[in-house]
Amino acid sequence: MWPPLTPYLTVDGIVKIFNPEFSGIVLIKRKNPPLGFALPGGFVDRGEKVENALKREMKEEINLDVNIEKLLGVYSDPKRDPRLHTVSCVFICSANNLPKAGDDAKDAVVIKLEDIPWNELVFDHADVLRDFLSR
Repeated sequence: MWPPLTPYLTVDGIVKIFNPEFSGIVLIKRKNPPLGFALPGGFVDRGEKVENALKREMKEEINLDVNIEKLLGVYSDPKRDPRLHTVSCVFICSANNLPKAGDDAKDAVVIKLEDIPWNELVFDHADVLRDFLSR
């Protein structure tokens, strides 16, 4: 049955890096379209809790074990992802090591908040990060 009857469920992480003090947040450079910078994240598997999916995706994509602090919000604009309709649970989390790219990430970098590449962010991640910075 294609397309599915409901949107795809995804998770994204705003990962704050402390090494030992706050260094910035993790962004990935995507190796698949849409190309650009993004928050690390991915799809929730059937039978998986969103919190577990977030931790799994952070391990797969940026090789970090993260501590989930809180849910920032749920982002559901049907146009947020040009590939298909997704709904994302975005979590704020922290880690104490540096990221290493894996899975769908071409590169994983720690970006200072004042250096966020706003014009190179894909999906609705600029809106997500503006929400994060406004809190």
